[in-house]
Amino acid sequence: MTARDTGTREITGDIRVRAEGDVDAEALAYVREKVGAALGRPGLPPASGEVRVARAAAHHVGLPWSAGTEIRLGDDLVVVHAQEASARELADRLQDRLRAATERAAHRGDTARRSATPPPWRGGPER
Repeated sequence: MTARDTGTREITGDIRVRAEGDVDAEALAYVREKVGAALGRPGLPPASGEVRVARAAAHHVGLPWSAGTEIRLGDDLVVVHAQEASARELADRLQDRLRAATERAAHRGDTARRSATPPPWRGGPER
């Protein structure tokens, strides 16, 4: 099954995933997969930006994994932050928040272009 079969598109090299602290390669790969799923949907404008994943060095921290994204989606800047107890939970939370934020950014202009009342040929008031 390819990306064409599932209705997703591959994200380009314009999205960088950076690690800070003790982050293993498996956790970074899972974050890349989840970010790719959130940004690889058809209908979204081209995306570019950065995802930063960090793990706290202190053992007493309740939520040691944190992530922050700054993604330019067309003309909009999408900023998402998340903190979780494990890398997989962090990637899942990041995907959910990134999907919601990109959905809002992609469809923000749709409501601004609509008129408050329908035109006369669709049953609106005549002038």
